[in-house]
Amino acid sequence: MENTIKPAKKHSWTQLSDGYLNKTPLLQFIIISLIFPMWGCAASLNDILITQFKTVFTLNDASTAFVQTAFYGGYFLIAIPASLIIKKSSYKIAIMTGLVFYILGCAIFFPASQFATYSMFLVAIFAIAVGLSFLETSCDTYVSMLGPKKWSTMRLNIANTLIPLGDIMGIVLGKYLIFGKISSLSEKMASMHGAERVAYGEKMLQLTLQPYKYILIVLLVMLVILAITPMPHAKATTAAVSADGEAKEERPSLKETIKYLWSNTGFKKGVFAQFIYAGMQTTVWSFTIRLALNLIHLSDSAAATFMIFSYVAWFVGKLVANVFMTKFSSTGVLTWFSALGVLCLVVTFTVPNATAVYAAVLTSFFFGPEWPTIYAHTLDTVTEKQHTETAGAIIVMSLIGGAIMPFVQGLVSDLSGSMQFSFIVPALCYVFITVYFFLEHRNEKLQKNI
Repeated sequence: MENTIKPAKKHSWTQLSDGYLNKTPLLQFIIISLIFPMWGCAASLNDILITQFKTVFTLNDASTAFVQTAFYGGYFLIAIPASLIIKKSSYKIAIMTGLVFYILGCAIFFPASQFATYSMFLVAIFAIAVGLSFLETSCDTYVSMLGPKKWSTMRLNIANTLIPLGDIMGIVLGKYLIFGKISSLSEKMASMHGAERVAYGEKMLQLTLQPYKYILIVLLVMLVILAITPMPHAKATTAAVSADGEAKEERPSLKETIKYLWSNTGFKKGVFAQFIYAGMQTTVWSFTIRLALNLIHLSDSAAATFMIFSYVAWFVGKLVANVFMTKFSSTGVLTWFSALGVLCLVVTFTVPNATAVYAAVLTSFFFGPEWPTIYAHTLDTVTEKQHTETAGAIIVMSLIGGAIMPFVQGLVSDLSGSMQFSFIVPALCYVFITVYFFLEHRNEKLQKNI
């Protein structure tokens, strides 16, 4: 029988000894869930920035990938420090810290748009990524803990369903505020030289500031709301009791946790799968606009519309997959989704016309809830819940795949001279993800038959 922590009188929830709650506090769940779209918004704006920076700073495809390197590199470097803050304080403090860094990163866009240097923009993007690393390390695990354990994956999937709405918001802001009414920035600047080109490029970089003004306002409101709202602790405890009569938190050292996780084969497989998945998703979204520009004669703004379609497809795919997963095994459902996603990417890198672009868009439908399902599935392999915070951080660190795979795809594009052919990189990644879900599904069936 699970031990419980006696709830404070003003709270309706009871915390169990493994960190989960006896029921989901609706207000707190909604507040945390509304943070999820904010990192989707930041990620989708990167896809706009890549297209803008390539032209203004005269970059090749590999160099444009440094936007994603700065972004996901921030995730990688900060996830463990974020987990240590969670251990020593609370999820609430870590989430507020993430919002503060996100706000700081958005603010850096003000001087970056004035200095007009690629490195300055990368600093701003890295600062945002530091904030998002805190947010994802905290929110992904925290939202799964806000209620009974048996519904943890469903809570995480529900919260993640809101991310595409943030992606859509980011791409719409970029489409209308950054690309604006310019038909094709690359064509317009191709005829410019010297001071004229520099001056016009600086003018275009000023536009990158516009979306972040609105994001700043939303973040400040969220920070205030979170600060004044009481939040559950949701952390595993020992049977020991402190002087004030409450159960003590379990706080193993980082070395002990790493040793435990390193010996956990299921956890390591899940982290590597998340690394590959993050890289695949990022490559598809990073280069879809470029693919549309190469295969269809469109303006930059019109090409960005394909990303709106991609995020809508992703959102619908999440809803459809969630319905299937209430009736069938989640690993079984996502095995089929992944296999169909592979077929879409094969069409993307082989069919030399607009069909390839639509296939790339359709791929997003099959992304569905794969990220949160891999996350929750991997976290479930951690049976000793005192290691949960660090385990969640390491899974978030696997987002570094989003920095590496776009760079690989950029190199393939530069070396082959074909942006379209470079989509073979995410196709191969998706083959791996299909195999991962297939093997996990097979293991589940074997365990049930034992």
